[in-house]
Amino acid sequence: AVPFSLDSVANAIHTLFSEETPVVLQLAPSEERVYMVGKANAVFEDLSVTLRQLRNRLFQDNSILSSLPLNSLSRNNEVDLLFLSELQVLHDIASLLSRHKHLAKDHSPDLYSLELSGLEEVGKRYGEDSQQFKDASQILVDSLQKFADEMFNLYGGNAVVEVVAVKEFNSPLSRKTRSILQASQPKKENPYNLAYPYNYDYSVIFNIVLWMMIGLALAVIVISYNLWNMDPGYDSIIYRMTNQKIRMD
Repeated sequence: AVPFSLDSVANAIHTLFSEETPVVLQLAPSEERVYMVGKANAVFEDLSVTLRQLRNRLFQDNSILSSLPLNSLSRNNEVDLLFLSELQVLHDIASLLSRHKHLAKDHSPDLYSLELSGLEEVGKRYGEDSQQFKDASQILVDSLQKFADEMFNLYGGNAVVEVVAVKEFNSPLSRKTRSILQASQPKKENPYNLAYPYNYDYSVIFNIVLWMMIGLALAVIVISYNLWNMDPGYDSIIYRMTNQKIRMD
């Protein structure tokens, strides 16, 4: 289902490795949402998130605008700046992590969940056949490849990078805040006819029921076999007592 989230994975990592330094960073620029839990918060607390912060970050000397070929994209257009600001966040995450390499060298797993919706807004603004959309697509591909290479190098190849392309995300330009402690919304009815999400106790319950049924079936077979081959005159106490009473009479 779209949109999807990795909140359950983030919560599991935070619960299992709360005493260590796992990096759990979930970023949704379209909603001005950044989740950072655990002891590694201080490293990413200065990460630009709001529209004002991102705009100021883009026009600093060490931003991606000084090294990125914009081609047909403009620095004065709000949609283009939204797209470029998301790429700036990718660059800043890798840059901050490179200065704190101990976070990538510990034994706790790290999770980076990043939602990028700027390309879709570029397509809505100029059209998917426009030169701006083609240039933005190429810039995004190059930036994602560079980000993946940097993460692989920082984690010594022990990393998994997955890109999920979504056709329409319905993410408006207006941004709204959301807290990590926000109560989860009630789940809507599943329109995709997906299987029931089994929990961790499913395998235990399945094995208990399976082996109990097998044990009961074997017990019934053994008892039935013994009853079928029983000699009433010698094996049954009922017939034995009856025979003795007849003899006494």
